[in-house]
Amino acid sequence: MTLDLNIDLGELPDEPEELYALASVVNVACGGHAGDRGSMERAMSLAAASGARVAAHPSYPDREGFGRVSQALPAGVLREVVNVQCAALQALAEARGERVRCLKLHGALYGDAARDVALARAVLDGAIDGLGGALETVVGPPWGVLADEARARGLGYAREGFADRGYDAEGKLLPRGTPGALLVDAGDAAAQAVRLAEAGGVETLCVHGDTPGAVAIARQVREALVARGWMEARR
Repeated sequence: MTLDLNIDLGELPDEPEELYALASVVNVACGGHAGDRGSMERAMSLAAASGARVAAHPSYPDREGFGRVSQALPAGVLREVVNVQCAALQALAEARGERVRCLKLHGALYGDAARDVALARAVLDGAIDGLGGALETVVGPPWGVLADEARARGLGYAREGFADRGYDAEGKLLPRGTPGALLVDAGDAAAQAVRLAEAGGVETLCVHGDTPGAVAIARQVREALVARGWMEARR
């Protein structure tokens, strides 16, 4: 079993550089909930220096709510919103001689697109157009329609587990703000990452860059994965 550790980055002005070295995939905020030209360029430079792959990380256009509030956007509008964000990141990548080939939706849009087939189709169409046809892999929840829609387009789909988020009895994420929704103890997060991997339903594990103690969490999660032979040692 080989797993990725993906980390949401390019979101905060004071992100520790070590997070980029710990990630195998860096999800770069591209202007919806966070991010601008400068933060995207910094994120891609740090990812390249550490050997991490870059994923586009678009969201609802919601800086005030950090993309964590659902919006009732028409499918055509949502498609364009995702298109613009992905195109902005891809243009900067191509200026560096690179291409972005992976997509992970952010926040409320992540869950909404897994539940609503019209939204899933809109975001995938927007991402494919915005990334200039370079999209190869979509990261998303193990459940829902996003996986089916991605595969229908011939794309790879990586099922994701969250090391630093709490789950309910049905395996869905607990809403932020509810008890147990956020795991901030590095040992607890690493143990959950191992449980999710051993259950066999994920190909990639996530740590959020804005979680308190994100560096310690990501470090311990990576160490746990490396110790079990599921991930390469740090470069």
